[in-house]
Amino acid sequence: MLRVVGISEMYVSCDPSDTIITYSLGSCLGVVAYDPAMKVGGMLHCMLPLSKIDPAKAQSKPCMFTDTGVPLLLQELFNRGARRSNLVLKVAGAASLLDEQGLFKIGERNYTVLRKVLWKNSILIAAEDVAGTVSRTVSLYMDTGRTTIKASAGKEVELK
Repeated sequence: MLRVVGISEMYVSCDPSDTIITYSLGSCLGVVAYDPAMKVGGMLHCMLPLSKIDPAKAQSKPCMFTDTGVPLLLQELFNRGARRSNLVLKVAGAASLLDEQGLFKIGERNYTVLRKVLWKNSILIAAEDVAGTVSRTVSLYMDTGRTTIKASAGKEVELK
């Protein structure tokens, strides 16, 4: 079944028939994590780096922020049996689409916060397609853990 992850949302699954997808990653981050031994995986679409800019919003929508969404995704995976040592983590997005002068650097800041959260959790990124000036669509196929990416006006390719 196709499971669409919108902006500031996440989805975690153990169902091999699921395909999890998120569209239009610009400066947002698409974080995909999969445990091949337990066949559990999930995806997060976060849009802002730090929750401290709006603690009330972070409380109600933790997936909006990289610093609160990533730990939540990891916890949900661990709750379903995933093991830290088995996790294969892939990342896409963090582009600079509407910030040509580099004033806000939201994509870059999202990626930096992600790296810090993963470092604190001893998790490495297995593959990534980040930065640049294109939007991306990311898919996770739960039967195998295969992750694909499609950049705007491009063809779908596996993120390895």
